[in-house]
Amino acid sequence: MGSLDGKVAFITGAARGMGQSHAVTLAREGADIVMVDISENIGSVPYDLATAEQLEQTRAEVEALDRRVIAANADVRSQAQLDAVVAQAVDEFGGIDICIANAGIWSVAPYWEMSEEQWQEMIDVDLSGVWRTAKAATPSMIERGGGAIVLISSVNGLEPNTNFAHYTSAKSGVIGLMKAIAFEGGPHNIRCNAICPGVVDTPMNDWQGAYDLFAGKPGGTREDRYYGAMHWSILKGRGVLPRSAVSNAILWMVADTGADVTGLVVPIDGGHGILPGFNPEPVRS
Repeated sequence: MGSLDGKVAFITGAARGMGQSHAVTLAREGADIVMVDISENIGSVPYDLATAEQLEQTRAEVEALDRRVIAANADVRSQAQLDAVVAQAVDEFGGIDICIANAGIWSVAPYWEMSEEQWQEMIDVDLSGVWRTAKAATPSMIERGGGAIVLISSVNGLEPNTNFAHYTSAKSGVIGLMKAIAFEGGPHNIRCNAICPGVVDTPMNDWQGAYDLFAGKPGGTREDRYYGAMHWSILKGRGVLPRSAVSNAILWMVADTGADVTGLVVPIDGGHGILPGFNPEPVRS
């Protein structure tokens, strides 16, 4: 018996990274999975996004756990696409009980040099896409007598960073949106919480520009990413955190263990939030 037996979870950005981990974690606990991702790049994003092959791989991993799955190519910038996937889930699985608004992008630029495209695409995916996801799932939850929504924000929704103006604006907006959903959804027995990941092992920060950021200079390496991330944590040996750290928090929130929790912001950051800045002398092992 799993803690999510009989539940249906709707997850965006599920082809790889944290979304893939969330899908497999919830399926392992008994949930049927409705997952979407985009299979094309976005102009202002400086790294490759997910592929259809990666979405199919995640589908196979869920099916290997003997769970039902719907895997669809859908863009969180399109309400119609999200609504169509949810309608399919209602028809085939009966409805939605859990919603994980996980899809997101990242790019960097000084706010005074940032293009209109960079700003708009960031807000459209990382904030408006989260709203569209919750909007798509909520009517089914009301019909089923309640549900659990988790919005993925970021530590940069709580604090700024250099060249992150659009990202920080979107992710802090997600926290405000979470509070509104928790307030409005509460009378329908819909819970909503937000997670603020720190440096987590995902393709979003596994590319040359991110390596340079961690190194503090051009020509950074994956090793710079690994050791540089340790300055973001206070806990011993924590650098780039595993995706499971976030997935396990989500599981707690959406299962009966979190039945009385709503409106909560949970940083998963190795204790970054209590540092006065960054950790100049991390204990590495």
